[in-house]
Amino acid sequence: MHCWKMMAVFLLCSLLLSQTHGASLHQRQPRLTRQRRMTPFWRGVSLRPIGASCRDNSECVTMLCRKNRCFLRTASE
Repeated sequence: MHCWKMMAVFLLCSLLLSQTHGASLHQRQPRLTRQRRMTPFWRGVSLRPIGASCRDNSECVTMLCRKNRCFLRTASE
């Protein structure tokens, strides 16, 4: 009876050890990141004031991003 218990414990330990050995510790390949889309509410709340830094027109309250700054009017006006 004692032998069966030892055999069961040994099999259980070897099973658990094989599971941890088979688990990958390597980092997965990074996914291509997708630009997050904001809802209209957050887009309106997060618009930048005149003079703030920007990357494109959609970030500014005035919708005019020139030389990485939010402008009030275009150069032609």
